[in-house]
Amino acid sequence: MSVLGNLVESIRNGGIEVIDLTAPLSSQTPILRLPEPFGNTVPFTLKEISRYDDRGPAWYWNDISTGEHTGTHFDAPIHWVTGRDGEDVSQVPVGRLIAPAVVLDLSVEAGKDPDFLMEIEHVQAWQQTNGPLPEGGWLLYRTGWDARSHDQERFLNADETGPHSPGISVECARWLAEETPIAGVGVETVGTDAGAAHGFDPAFPCHSFLLGAGKYGLTQLRNLDRLPITGAVIVAPPLPIVGGSGSPVRVLALVER
Repeated sequence: MSVLGNLVESIRNGGIEVIDLTAPLSSQTPILRLPEPFGNTVPFTLKEISRYDDRGPAWYWNDISTGEHTGTHFDAPIHWVTGRDGEDVSQVPVGRLIAPAVVLDLSVEAGKDPDFLMEIEHVQAWQQTNGPLPEGGWLLYRTGWDARSHDQERFLNADETGPHSPGISVECARWLAEETPIAGVGVETVGTDAGAAHGFDPAFPCHSFLLGAGKYGLTQLRNLDRLPITGAVIVAPPLPIVGGSGSPVRVLALVER
């Protein structure tokens, strides 16, 4: 049997489990809120065109309205000013959209401190136990934040000082972008940066360094607790929006059982 035949057979017989890492997309999906005077994305909406009626007797369909960075989504390099000369979402090579992934679980630490930041030493300690980060693969950062994804207010966790959610330090973001072979970072929060990253130097360092280095982001993931520390393969194809800075994406993990 061919390699692809073996893959299909393994999925059918349960030798490979397909795990959905995607948050459902609806009008209730949490979205980023930026303070004035910055512009904001619109929530996801469906507008019915017809539903087995005089507008279309045999079919049901809708128009959709959403932002590129709504729900579980993919960040392309041109999303950030540091990557403005890089790829738009339609230009990302398709071979990079199927890649190995590792999971770094810091959910205990993030559970104690909503402003918890992953540092270089956390990743280096992980490597000492589990081996190198995958060439051209994803570093998936588990914080347990997906448990809040059913509630916009708890998910953003904002007060008078701004949002509070876990993320990655400035030093670690720069190091991941410049010193590691990963294709990008995946997180469970509304964006790849910490809630308080507007006050970092530079602001929003994951966006600044990773996208500026031609790497990618995946956000609002869930079910990372079901993945092995190493060995999963991620399938994450965004819509090929010409000129697009990002896209909602259905993220699937293939896991050997």
